[in-house]
Amino acid sequence: MATIPPDGRAATPSILAPTVLICFSHLRWDFVWQRPQHLLSRFAHRYPVLVVEEPRYTERPAGTERLEITEHGGVTVLTPVLARDAEHGNGFNEMANLAIARLLTRFCSERLSATDRTQAAFWYYTPMAIGAEPLGMRPAVVIYDVMDELANFQGAPTGLREREQALFRRSNLVFTGGPSLYAARQSRHPNVYCFPSGVDTAHFAQARNDLPRPQDIADITRPTVGFYGVLDERLDRELIAAIADARPEWMLLMIGPVVKIAETDLPQRENIRYLGKRDYAELPAYLRTFDAAILPFADNEATRFISPTKTLEYLAGGKPVISTPVKDVVDLYGDAVAVGENPASFIAAIERLWAEPPAARMQRAKRAERLLAEHGWDQIAARMDELICRSMRRSRQVVTRMPITVSPPELALLQSGVSD
Repeated sequence: MATIPPDGRAATPSILAPTVLICFSHLRWDFVWQRPQHLLSRFAHRYPVLVVEEPRYTERPAGTERLEITEHGGVTVLTPVLARDAEHGNGFNEMANLAIARLLTRFCSERLSATDRTQAAFWYYTPMAIGAEPLGMRPAVVIYDVMDELANFQGAPTGLREREQALFRRSNLVFTGGPSLYAARQSRHPNVYCFPSGVDTAHFAQARNDLPRPQDIADITRPTVGFYGVLDERLDRELIAAIADARPEWMLLMIGPVVKIAETDLPQRENIRYLGKRDYAELPAYLRTFDAAILPFADNEATRFISPTKTLEYLAGGKPVISTPVKDVVDLYGDAVAVGENPASFIAAIERLWAEPPAARMQRAKRAERLLAEHGWDQIAARMDELICRSMRRSRQVVTRMPITVSPPELALLQSGVSD
């Protein structure tokens, strides 16, 4: 059993369950609270969870690499801090992963038992992390949770598709965050399961209550059309501008960090307000102020496979929801969500929901409640955990690792770091 404090978990995990789950993620734990945080924090009630974030780089000299260790409600987050140089580059990559593997090998030799090294689960959110695993550790089960089509994103690392194929070869289970991702991968692995993102209904249902209005929007009295999430290349900026221009009496409230685009790329209007990132705990109070909750995604490569978590969160808050025609949104939630294909039809959909007769509104609400009952994070995590334990029971063989090209000097350097 892991020597990491259990924090309320069962003292002795089932022999069919992992004794520790080690996740490799390209997303920061303290970034927007989304699928990884929801799932891993729930797994942490059953067994210890370590999250290895992609590295941060500093200007400190080589040889000063270290792991920053923070605790987040039962999840231990490990952030490799590496010296910036031409070899390391950015994010997870082959050379950086060698340094991360050395840091993790030392950490695991100090914190994990011999049993952990044979009964661990490795969980990946990015194929680029292959090669960053602790040396000599052979997990009992490997899971790849396909959250996004990362190769379609702006600035995607080269070689990502080839790395993903290698991760398929070593994985026991592949989960996908929506039906579009599932359709693109179901023929590439024998054990692919579709798990659309879920919702913490109780958390977002607070938006139906009389929550205090956040001070930074206390002055807004006009009808409010709101969005929260990452503001990046997936956002239809032309749509946002067109709505603001066509309805100057509305306020468009945009909540979330700006990533991979410049803030100057966002449309600027008197009736558009950007608030920046807000904590997950604060979101229901902002959601309460929305008269309509929107999913204004562009039609581009980065949005072909998305399945936005916020769709169900908006519905849990009891809000009228309007989306552009994102395939997974239409396929999964089309009975409860209105769709607009262009600025005129998007605006018309908002106004149609506002004017919806009470009987029709009640029927839409009932459809939303059925969706919420089917997609709770607790149920999703439990079904995933069942598959993980079943996979461990079905197969005890050593998981085949992706061959990483390591020169003899590099291997010697890594191995020397275990005991120094």
